[in-house]
Amino acid sequence: MLEHLLKRFRLRVQSIHEVEDSFSSTVYRCRLLGGEALYLKIPYNKIKFQRELEAYEILEDRVATPKMLDYWDGDEVCAGAFLLSELKGSPLTTEASSNVAFQIGVLHASMHDIMPPENRDLFGMKNEFPNWSSFIENQFYSFAEDVKGTLDEQLYHLAIEKFEKMKQQLPSPDGPSFIHMDFRPANIIVNKGNVSGVLDFESVRFGSTEIDFTKLYRDFLDEDSRLSKAYQEGYKSIRPLIDLEAVLPFYRFADAFNSIGWCNRRGTEKNVAFLEENMKKLREFVL
Repeated sequence: MLEHLLKRFRLRVQSIHEVEDSFSSTVYRCRLLGGEALYLKIPYNKIKFQRELEAYEILEDRVATPKMLDYWDGDEVCAGAFLLSELKGSPLTTEASSNVAFQIGVLHASMHDIMPPENRDLFGMKNEFPNWSSFIENQFYSFAEDVKGTLDEQLYHLAIEKFEKMKQQLPSPDGPSFIHMDFRPANIIVNKGNVSGVLDFESVRFGSTEIDFTKLYRDFLDEDSRLSKAYQEGYKSIRPLIDLEAVLPFYRFADAFNSIGWCNRRGTEKNVAFLEENMKKLREFVL
């Protein structure tokens, strides 16, 4: 398939390397004969391809992303593929400055400020906002089928009870907004102290912003109040910020639970470290 795509996009390459931190799609970094670096991305399935295609069209000239140079809508063997420009820099780390955290807040709020387009049909990016509570519930119980065989019976039932109790305490949802659903350091690129942009739109929706802070706090902001403050200041320079203390505990618990289900779907042997990490978190939330 890789050779087929190189020919289809007419790429003359001197080297190709698969990107490691891509858990769903397959991504290759291609160094062309002229020295330019491009990315070849093959989404996990057709719906993820369609979401990403629509996201690039909606975000163009509004949020910093790679440029979509070309795409192929696939066939019965391949879900499709994208040819993307390179965002200069490297993934965000916890060593980032307050200025970078501020810029991330601006970037995140700029996405959340985008509402569903009124004059076009979307086939991949659903607007889940009108039935947000049902969306969260359906997502949780869909993963519950995969979680059930992993947890002991008592822990499983305690998790279900906690979900139902915490769900009732959520405030009114904030939206409808463009939500990334995987807004984490690996998908945020920083270059020389400045944010270059954001990657990976396979999971995007229109919905409530409340779900979209979970992974950024889990992997970046949690350990440093200075970074959290700068991020929030950046966010609020674009749009109001919801009460995160009212929503983060619920979504972090649900994220741990759903991640266990995700590991079972994608293979526990390949994702054993991620599985163990979320099993530990779930026990801390429930017990």
